[in-house]
Amino acid sequence: MRRFFFFIFVLCALLAGSAGWWLNQDLALEADTVDLSIEPGTSVRSVAQAVRDAGVEVNPFLLYWWFRLSGESRQIKAGSYEIEPASSPRSLLRKLVRGEEALLAVTLVEGWNFQQVRAALLKAEQLKPDSKDLPDYLIMKVLGKPGLATEGRFFPDTYTYAKGSSDLALLKRAMRAMDKQLAAAWGQRRTDTPLRTPDQALILASIVEMETGSANDRATIAGVFINRLRLGMLLQTDPTVIFGMGDAFDGNLRRKDLQKDTPWNTYTRAGLPPTPIAMPGKASLLAAVHPATTAALYFVARGDGSSEFSVSLEAHNQAVNKYQRGK
Repeated sequence: MRRFFFFIFVLCALLAGSAGWWLNQDLALEADTVDLSIEPGTSVRSVAQAVRDAGVEVNPFLLYWWFRLSGESRQIKAGSYEIEPASSPRSLLRKLVRGEEALLAVTLVEGWNFQQVRAALLKAEQLKPDSKDLPDYLIMKVLGKPGLATEGRFFPDTYTYAKGSSDLALLKRAMRAMDKQLAAAWGQRRTDTPLRTPDQALILASIVEMETGSANDRATIAGVFINRLRLGMLLQTDPTVIFGMGDAFDGNLRRKDLQKDTPWNTYTRAGLPPTPIAMPGKASLLAAVHPATTAALYFVARGDGSSEFSVSLEAHNQAVNKYQRGK
């Protein structure tokens, strides 16, 4: 009888040792890296099978029982994972329990219009193009803001995402980020601002974004436009004209373009245009609601990214001759 119990003891010790050895051994992969997708609600047994089906050479029965006996199987999180060389059953479970998804990233750049945003999302690696065939107005409807123009409604930033996730989900995050940034900026607005709503601040911020070549000039550029709004002067800003021209703009803005009326032509229409013209960053949002105090009503690019500001039209014309016409 003693020999029998001794045999059982030795057998259990060997099995435990073998199990411990297996748990720390590198899993063989059918490729350099293996992509694993776990949908919400997937059973533990199905997760183990999914690991094998994805290209990991492992017995799914053994993997299932390892998950179960670990006591952590219920903590396995849905998501998109990347299984790399030198992964063991133990490290694989740790990755799944921690939810260490394989993340990619896409950057939305300050000053981009929505057409450029759509192009970037379409090129983003392993991002599902669910918005590809949707017109802009339907995208906003799907995102929960029907009737709102897409332009300027998404915050420029770098967004990470799991492989196979939807571009609509990423757009929703960017939209919420802009809502948050705009609300924060509006809360810091000057009490004497002529801007009546956060949307007007967003529109002005988009113009400031497109007109700013040097960050040091941003608040003063905003101050010029605020001064013009107070006086009822035309804003006369080229980026709004270009936006209104759409695909007709060939890179060269002509006098006739400034005279052709569109809702965004601030040479022919007073006040702010009806929508933003690009995605403003945080600095432009803050400049729009808290501009520099200045008497300037005009500015012109110097050619080095900075701007020359003028109080009078006469001084402005002299600056134009100097910096634009070389006179």
